[in-house]
Amino acid sequence: MNAALKICQERYDAQLPPPVSESAVEIARSEWLYNATEQLVRFGADVRVQLRMRSPQCVTVAQLALAADELANARQADCDVGTPALGWLLISNNCGRADKDAVVELLGRSDHPFGKLGEIAEALLRPLADDALAAQAEDDEL
Repeated sequence: MNAALKICQERYDAQLPPPVSESAVEIARSEWLYNATEQLVRFGADVRVQLRMRSPQCVTVAQLALAADELANARQADCDVGTPALGWLLISNNCGRADKDAVVELLGRSDHPFGKLGEIAEALLRPLADDALAAQAEDDEL
């Protein structure tokens, strides 16, 4: 999974900015990615896509957790984490508080609306986007 995450991250980093005018399909894909990312990151729910006569495809919260864990471990191994962020995260969680600073320290900074977890979730979800749009079109036909 670590190799897959690195490949997804490299693809994400290599992307060009979006064109000035996007097609309806691109807008629909962006909206689906945003909503699916929110479902994974904010609500902690798996994202499932199923086309007719095909087996379902799914990105689970467990996959997101594993990818985030691998990123945090890699950042710690590379000495990119300069504070006892993991310790602070465990302590704050034990006290029933959220420590967003520790999360940012462990995962890295991000401009994504859902932070670095959102970036990771999008990388996991992006391969499902076209099938998700096709499944929505199939549902609309019914």
